[in-house]
This record gives sequence, C-alpha cells and structure tokens, in this order.
Amino acid sequence: MNYEIRELQPEDGAKVIEIFEEGIAGGNATFDQTAQSWEAWDQKYFKICRLVLEDENQNIMGWAALQPISNRDCYKGVAEVSIYLSNAAQGKGLGSMLLQKLILASEEHGFWMLQAGIFPENQPSLIIHQKFGFRIVGNREKIAEMKGVWRDVVLLERRSRIVGQ
Repeated sequence: MNYEIRELQPEDGAKVIEIFEEGIAGGNATFDQTAQSWEAWDQKYFKICRLVLEDENQNIMGWAALQPISNRDCYKGVAEVSIYLSNAAQGKGLGSMLLQKLILASEEHGFWMLQAGIFPENQPSLIIHQKFGFRIVGNREKIAEMKGVWRDVVLLERRSRIVGQ
C-alpha cells in the first residue's frame, strides 16, 4: 500500500480527533481521558508543522503536530511532539515516516529543539524517537495519576544540527 504525508487541513479535524480517541482508549498514548474538540485542538498546536498520513484511498491513518512548551520568546524554537497513528496503521513503519517528515518540517520553520514525553510502556514510540536522534534526558516518576494508577513518563529531546547552531 502507498502512503502520502501532507499538511493537515481543517476538514481533517474529525479524523484527527477520532485517531486521538483511539490513543486514549489504548491507555499508553496520553494522560487525557477524553478528547478535546477540534476547536480546542486547533488552538493547542502551532498552525505550522501539522501533518496527516493518508493511505492510497485518502483515508487518514495518522497525524503529527507540534505544540509550544512556553509562551516565552526565548523558547520560540522549542516544541513538544505529538504523533498518533490509527490502530490499523500501527506496526507498519508509518510512525517513522511521520516523525521524519515532522523533524524536517520543524527545521524548515526554525525549531532547534523538539521534546517528547512518552509512557515507558509505549516501547514502539520510544524506539522510533531514538531512531531519529531523540535522547532520553530523564524519567518523571509517578508524574500523574491515570485511572487510579500513578504513571511515569520518559522525557526525550532532539537538538537540531541545522537550526540554532
């Protein structure tokens, strides 16, 4: 099957939220217990570096986007990565495709540091991030409670070799 990565459009919003809901249901993608509205999602993420992955039938199978880590001007080139794949798309190397394209887009837009917080149980995501130059900078033990269980998060970062040198 062939896949294409393109810029996310507002009409993709319902599918983006649907894929996010699959991530919530899986239990190892986010602390969120309910999906926000498309309007809230649209405000949360930068208006640039928003990608969707489509199959050859133009079905959206995943998305990636960046969100600010701070409103302070000194952090304008630092962003947090979000990548979500539909359940049907997992295990096919598509996360690697999305992350690689997101890194390229981030550098084109002047981002010098990307960061991610990933549950340690989400080994595929940890592996993919490390494959593309993210390094583990720490573990936040029992950072937040989820359904009565305290969860850890692995913190990763990737410093651009192109931007901010």
